[in-house]
Amino acid sequence: MTEIRTPRLLLRRWHDDDLVPMAEINGDHEVMRWIDDGSPLDLEATAEAIERWEEEWDDEGFGLFAVELLASGELIGFTGLSVPEFLPEVLPAVEISWRLGRQFWGQGYASEAAHATLEFALQDRGLDRVVAISRLGDEASENVMNKLGMSLDHETRHPVHGHSLTVHSIDLTEFDA
Repeated sequence: MTEIRTPRLLLRRWHDDDLVPMAEINGDHEVMRWIDDGSPLDLEATAEAIERWEEEWDDEGFGLFAVELLASGELIGFTGLSVPEFLPEVLPAVEISWRLGRQFWGQGYASEAAHATLEFALQDRGLDRVVAISRLGDEASENVMNKLGMSLDHETRHPVHGHSLTVHSIDLTEFDA
């Protein structure tokens, strides 16, 4: 089982008892504001998502980590790697992404978890390039991308929802692990 410890976080595979707290995060309109069409996800949709994330671990050898606080064991969201099949123009590519509960914003957790995920991508999975995709105007995600050393690759449109997206990338051979 793949686990990564940072000074404050544990990145790990998903457990059954992660469903309810992740559904609470996915059910927050403000958290989901920048995701897909901006609609929150209910318990059933979250369960389906976690199942897909776990399948990607089996299929690709990477996936989305559940992120918990080491101090309390509380699930605060996810970070990890996935294949961005929703945006065929960037394929083949591996995307880094993150989503945290609102009460955990602004404390550096997303950057800490994402940095550890990039180290995992480079050192454990041998990837040489990773992209991050966000909606235009999502300044919090842009800040994390900048902290990771990612640079703007191009802008495009979401193929289903039509809103503007930014695609950032990083060459992991230049990543400061």
